[in-house]
Amino acid sequence: MNVVETSLQGVLILEPKVWPDDRGTFYESWERERYAAAGLPNEWRQDNTVESKHGVLRGMHFQHPRAQYKLVYCVVGEILDVAVDVRHNSPTFGKWVGVRLSGENRRQLSVPPGFAHGYQVLSERSIVIYKCSTRYEPSCDRSLRWDDPTVGIEWPIEPTAVAAKDRNAPLLAEYSPDQLPSI
Repeated sequence: MNVVETSLQGVLILEPKVWPDDRGTFYESWERERYAAAGLPNEWRQDNTVESKHGVLRGMHFQHPRAQYKLVYCVVGEILDVAVDVRHNSPTFGKWVGVRLSGENRRQLSVPPGFAHGYQVLSERSIVIYKCSTRYEPSCDRSLRWDDPTVGIEWPIEPTAVAAKDRNAPLLAEYSPDQLPSI
């Protein structure tokens, strides 16, 4: 497995080794020791699978105070996967990184606690799987507006659908420090 660091400390691109043959391909999407050596959790509490249509934008979501670590990958189609640093005392607060994940490139994005996460579907449809280190806790659910101008995420296409929760989410500047995670 190849591990690529991004401009945001802790947000990693993981490129699993793929074994192709005349039947198709095989790769390990997670293996405890190898991923732990890269700094990811040893235990996961929840796996989520999401199917979406072209242009759908999902996010930007995070949990506080019961933060989640996420390992995200796309098994069908292509997405732009984005992480935003929402740790109020971080030197990269409000900065974002975006990575194209697809069923073809098999890349994965690790999104540690303290980062908002979301993605946009670039293909006709996508199936995205993500592992979470903790359960979803509705009382800790937080969102950052997907088009916050101070964050400035460069989405590649105009969204075809955005949930009301995401359209109406607060701007990063509307959160007080006690409402956000810290380093």
